[in-house]
Order: sequence, then C-alpha cells, then structure tokens
Amino acid sequence: MKEFRPARKRAEVSVGESVRILRELQGLSQNQLAELSGVPQATLSAIENDHVRLGVERAKVLARALRCHPAVLVFPGWEVPVESAA
Repeated sequence: MKEFRPARKRAEVSVGESVRILRELQGLSQNQLAELSGVPQATLSAIENDHVRLGVERAKVLARALRCHPAVLVFPGWEVPVESAA
C-alpha cells in the first residue's frame, strides 16, 4: 500500500449544511428533528441556512437527536494532517 494517498476534498460543507445532510440522510423533516431535539423548527431552518450559529449546547442536543458525535456537526471540514513515516 505504498501507493496510497488520501482522497482530495471536493466540496466545502458548512456547519448548517452538515446538519441538513445528516437530517436528510436519516429521512427526517425539520419538524421531526424539532420534535426529537426540542430545538424549534424555525431555529433549525436558520441553522441549516447558516443564519444562526449552531453553538456547543445546540450541537450536543442535535447530535443526540441525529445519533452522531457533536464534532461531526461543529467541525464538518476538519482534516487530520497526514504525517509522513520517517
């Protein structure tokens, strides 16, 4: 596997887009996610459209409802640097 190299990132995903993508992948409407999380639907819409910051506490609540780690929502573009083997 000496030829292995990581795939190149092709698209930037915002925090709001990460929430929307996870919600849609689970087949949930904004209203359903609002019921599961207790976050008002209007606030979810504003988050998904990047008009309102997600924030740590909301990220925790939404992560529980979406069954994912909060970091998936808060840091959608996080990359771990690849260290060369010396």
